[in-house]
Formats: sequence, structure tokens, C-alpha cells
Amino acid sequence: MSSLFAQFDPPKDGLRPLAERLRPAKLEDVIGQQHLLGEGKPLRAMVERDRLQSMILWGPPGVGKTTLAKLIAQSAKADFVPFSAVMSGMKEIKAVMAEAEQHLRSGRRTILFVDEIHRFNKAQQDAFLPYVERGDIVLIGATTENPSFEINGALLSRARVFVLEALSQEEILQVLARGLDHLGLTAAAEALSLIAQISSGDARQALTLLELAASTREDQSGELGPEDLHRVLQRRVLLYDKSGEQHYDLISALHKSVRSSDADAALYWLARMLAAGEDRQYLARRLVRMALEDIGLADPRAVEQAMACQQAVHFLGEPEGDLALAQLTIYLAVAPKSDSTYRALKHTLQLAETQRAEPVPLHLRNAPTKLMKELGYSAGYQHAHEAADAVVGMECLPAPLAGSEFFRPTNHGWEARLRERLAELKAKKQQRSTASS
Repeated sequence: MSSLFAQFDPPKDGLRPLAERLRPAKLEDVIGQQHLLGEGKPLRAMVERDRLQSMILWGPPGVGKTTLAKLIAQSAKADFVPFSAVMSGMKEIKAVMAEAEQHLRSGRRTILFVDEIHRFNKAQQDAFLPYVERGDIVLIGATTENPSFEINGALLSRARVFVLEALSQEEILQVLARGLDHLGLTAAAEALSLIAQISSGDARQALTLLELAASTREDQSGELGPEDLHRVLQRRVLLYDKSGEQHYDLISALHKSVRSSDADAALYWLARMLAAGEDRQYLARRLVRMALEDIGLADPRAVEQAMACQQAVHFLGEPEGDLALAQLTIYLAVAPKSDSTYRALKHTLQLAETQRAEPVPLHLRNAPTKLMKELGYSAGYQHAHEAADAVVGMECLPAPLAGSEFFRPTNHGWEARLRERLAELKAKKQQRSTASS
């Protein structure tokens, strides 16, 4: 048997982290994920009927992905082979697959648990495909990242995705109750509530904080209080990865809150990103985008404010520049909204990319040479500044698109004035076009 399948003597119980010591021994002991493990729910039914198939467990840290994989293997009486995407390469993959084939011939299944499967490159992920297809292994991949972005489509199509959720505060309190019982301690409700809030649904982090707070107390028999927790908690560790799912979820929440004119929600999501250490210039760039996409000409000053904010953030740095980000966020949230420019550009780009490239009308072309003039270049051009109000009846679109309206302003903010101006210009152009024909 290869070293990858070998069972090592575990460290003495007291030397293992509390979260490891309290890892559930059966599915019924798992706290949380009842949408998957409750009576008649999909994952529980799959395990009870022993109809295992390869799967991806997608969820935030500390919600039980590794625990579930181990319990599934235990229930199926299969060999459980943990495999780290960080520590293993193609050589190790091939070795495991070869041994799994041998085990299957003797009637033993292999469950290959790949932690952080999103860290495998395409070639490594592809290496699993033939073995998954033949049923040599049951692959259980764990990831904190969106599988549709991080896992090859071919592999993803052969696996079922189960979405695990962060534990609720009540479920974290249940986890902490088990931890206190194991440690032989009691704790004030305020201390437990604080841990539950700080851990953000991460059971592992909750138990780690509990164990750390308990280990630093001089009186091991007394009640654990908030002061014990504050002593070890220098700064909250936020659930945030600048290149991962949380990053995109939070910026999406900020953008949509601004678009929805909810200044309080926008400030909250901004604060979450600031507290997590997000790049301030990235935030400034995204706010500039919001000013252009969602406010546009309803308030033309919005982009001016956004660029001023970007300069202030660059000039002041942290934390003073954060005030500029907050001020701009509020400004954008309460500003009148319009995406008419965004929609107009999207429509015209679609035309430019999908329809015939119409030639420029001759009267709009320059005629710097005699030949060009003879060919009709610039003939019929009307110079707007020669008209009293700088409005002429000349058509500037190619004939097949004549009269098209791409920009349709709203009645919001400054765009209401634009609508009036465009209607006025359209009437004058039609009048002068008719007069000149």
C-alpha cells in the first residue's frame, strides 16, 4: 500500500486543535447544512442509499466540507484518500489513480478528497476525468470559490455541486456549547455571542477563538467572559479574499446598493471592504464606473466628483482618503440615476459589431484633393456654424440608419433638460430638412 493510503498514528488528543477533536463522528452529529442533510434532503439520501457520485462541496471556510467528505467515506466503507491541491502534482495523481484501480478490482471503493480543488490547473483537473468517468474513484472536491469559474467544464459536468452555507449564529452557539463541554468550562452568554458574531459562520474559527481564550486564562475553573476574548482578539479576521468570491460578492453588493439609491447599505458594503483591507484605488475605480454607468448624464457632475475622489485617495492615502470614498459613495447613492448612456453605447456597439459596416455618406467626407471633389466628397455638406442657431437639417447617419435614435434620456435629473433639448433639435432639423429638399 502506498504512503498516500497509509494510516498514520494521530497525535494525542490534547495536542490536536479543538476543532479537530470535536469533528463529528456521524452525519447526525453535523451542525448546520440541514438543506443537504435533513430528512429526505439530497446529500443525505445519496449517502443512505449508497448511490455515491462525484461531487463538489462549495462553501466558505469552516462549514464542514472536509468533515462531510470523511463521513461519506465512512458510511460507504470506502478508502478515504485526502489530496491537497497545494502539496500534490501529476505524479501523485497518477500514483493514487493506479492504486484506486487495484482496490476497485478487489471490491473496495476509493473516495478521493481534493481540498482546494480550484487550485489545480487545467491539466491536473483533466487528469481526474477518465477515472471519474470509469468509476475508479468517487471524487469529492472542496472549494471556497465558485466552481463555474474555477473548475473545468468537463469535470464539473461529471460531478454534482452541493452548496454549503455559513452557519447561523444559533448554530455557532451549538458548536461552542460542545466546545465548552469538552473543555469542562462555562462561559458568559455575552462572550459566546461575541465569538458567534466574530466567526461569521465559521465553526473552525469559533472553536479556535474559544480554545485560545480558554488557554490564556489563569483561573481554569471560572467562567469565560468577554474580557478573556478581548485579550486574545487584537483584530477581527474578516472572511475576505481580494481575488476570490467574497471580493466579487461585496463589490457587487456595493454597486447594486448605489444603483438602488440606498446610501446606508452602500456605506455598509464599502466599510466591509475597507475593513478587510481592499485596495483603495480599486474602490475608487469602481466608483468612477458607477458614476458613468448608473448616474451618467442625470448628474454630469457625478463623474467629476468621482475623479476628484480618486485624486484625494491617491494624495491622502489611508485612512484619510477613506473619507473621500465614503463621501463619494453617499453622493452617488443619492444622485439621480440613469443608464441611458450605457444602453445607448451597448446598442450602437452591437450594431457596429453585427451589421454591415455602412460607408460614410459622401457629404460627411473630407475632400482635400481635386479627384475627391469630382467624386462628390463633401458635396452638400452644411456647416452648422453658418446657421443662426448652429442647427442644420443634414442627415449624419448612413441612409439605412437615417432617423435612428440610440440615445434616449430619462426624465431624471439633468437628463430631463436633455430630453427637451433633443426634442427641440429634432423639430428644427426636420423643418430645415424639409425646407432644403
